[in-house]
Amino acid sequence: MARDGILKVAIAVLFVSVAAVSLGGSLVGAQVYHVVGADRGWDPSSDLASWSSDKTFRAGDKMWLAYSTAHGYIAEVKSKEEFESCDVTNPIRMFTDGLDSISMDKEGLRYFASSNVESCKNGLKLHVEVMPQSYQSERPALVAANGPTTPSGSAHLTASLVVLSVGLLCYALGF
Repeated sequence: MARDGILKVAIAVLFVSVAAVSLGGSLVGAQVYHVVGADRGWDPSSDLASWSSDKTFRAGDKMWLAYSTAHGYIAEVKSKEEFESCDVTNPIRMFTDGLDSISMDKEGLRYFASSNVESCKNGLKLHVEVMPQSYQSERPALVAANGPTTPSGSAHLTASLVVLSVGLLCYALGF
């Protein structure tokens, strides 16, 4: 009786693994983690407008803010007017930890500004347009890159899932 249960679990794991691999994860939204400002983070020396210019933010993505609280906090403000004037007196939310994760839960415009008005007026602010999860960027690829010459991490993951599934199936069948 227990052997039948193990066999059913093994077959289910095998089916789910093969389906996930063959679909390429297309049923699962690909959540992207954006580290604002890349290596520099949210810093007065960062050019956040340039950093964000080639980014596509989608509902479901996360944005990470890494900053020194010595330079001020980060405020999410309600409007374009507050954003442009660096008015952080009535924020939606104030980020004060030095490392904050922000979920891009729904589509729309979001505005972030340094609480240090001088830094904000010098460009330490960011607006993002969060697109629907299904949005495909309309920017054409400029150059088609050749694939890697060595197996990628995803190829290793695929092979690992197949080996794991076969191993579970062999165990369940008593081989």
